[in-house]
Amino acid sequence: MQTPTPERPDTVTRLQAVYGPPSQAGFGSAVFFVPLAAGDDLTGAALAHYRTFVGARWERLGEQAWMEPWRQVYVRPAGAQADIAAELRAISDPDALRSVPMFLAAIDDPEAARAALGAAFDAPAVGELRVFNLGDGGAMSGLLIAARHAPGGAAILQVFLMD
Repeated sequence: MQTPTPERPDTVTRLQAVYGPPSQAGFGSAVFFVPLAAGDDLTGAALAHYRTFVGARWERLGEQAWMEPWRQVYVRPAGAQADIAAELRAISDPDALRSVPMFLAAIDDPEAARAALGAAFDAPAVGELRVFNLGDGGAMSGLLIAARHAPGGAAILQVFLMD
């Protein structure tokens, strides 16, 4: 049985206004809001939408190129103080950490971006949050933030990929 698509909350609309709507551009950023049942794997959903975002480039470069840099670099511990900007800045993985300043500040309105990120990823409804390193094994690198929201059975998947 397919999970019904929950209504997109205002926090996702705000995040998409700053970082972009769902896309297959393979460059820049995009925010996906997808149904996710309680038993569905958040990491699997993140990987599927990473592949969707990269689009035709996935096949051109090959899966190995895109999967080589793919790794989980952060998981929010249960009961931790939610502060996505601080959590991103504290990532210990050097490859992922290089993307953080561009993700947080190299955009048109950094203050609006941090507010939108906080509203989406620091909300009490976020039950699980993971951050992944991305790239093509060459010039492109970035991050994917995946958050499971309850209630409503949905995930916010934010992809950021730059050269």
